Amino acid sequence: MSHSTETNTHYHTLGVHYKAAQSDIKRAYRELVKKYHPDCNRNLDNHDHIAAVNNAYEVLSNPQSRASYDRSIGIANIKFVSSGAAKRAKRASSFDEEELLDMWIKQVYEPIISVLSEILDELDDQIDRLADDPFDDELMDNFQTYLEECHNSFMRAQIFFRGIPNPSCAANVASNLYHCLNVLDDGIEEFRFFTLNFDDQHLHTGQELWRRAEEMRSYAQASMQNLRP
Repeated sequence: MSHSTETNTHYHTLGVHYKAAQSDIKRAYRELVKKYHPDCNRNLDNHDHIAAVNNAYEVLSNPQSRASYDRSIGIANIKFVSSGAAKRAKRASSFDEEELLDMWIKQVYEPIISVLSEILDELDDQIDRLADDPFDDELMDNFQTYLEECHNSFMRAQIFFRGIPNPSCAANVASNLYHCLNVLDDGIEEFRFFTLNFDDQHLHTGQELWRRAEEMRSYAQASMQNLRP
């Protein structure tokens, strides 16, 4: 069976390849909800379709249920890991816990905290500038440029996060960073929706997600301080 062309799978429902990253699955789902949800487009009657989309996303958005589903349709449960990442993980396993922690702090934690500062600490100034006239093309273009820079910085943080595995003693720090990045990704998307339709609800939701991301950053920093006073 050719899985990439199969027409009766959750992957087909969302319009993604079976090797798609979780972020791509989330993005595809959001686009479909926006397109077919009756609250967004009252001219369409797609209750069955949106139900199928919701069901597909519920399965594929969870790595465990996705792996089980993949096995059920004949897709091997293979982890696609780059050779570089595998080599880094192998090297990391040869270090003791203290050495691994030092490496993780320098190569993962500190770069991510720096990137988060670049993103999170600029929002208030950006919103204040845009508030002068949200319908001014130049101001909106500047805000969209800021969002694009946020997205690029977010992608850098993702690369840092996946660089080497966190030591077990830093699991709480890593967990807070992980949730911070996830919330930040959602916040960027909400701000992007605002630039498309000028709906203040997206602006307020984005600001709330930003606040939660800042909170998760603070938790990560506090956990690190407790780890290494």
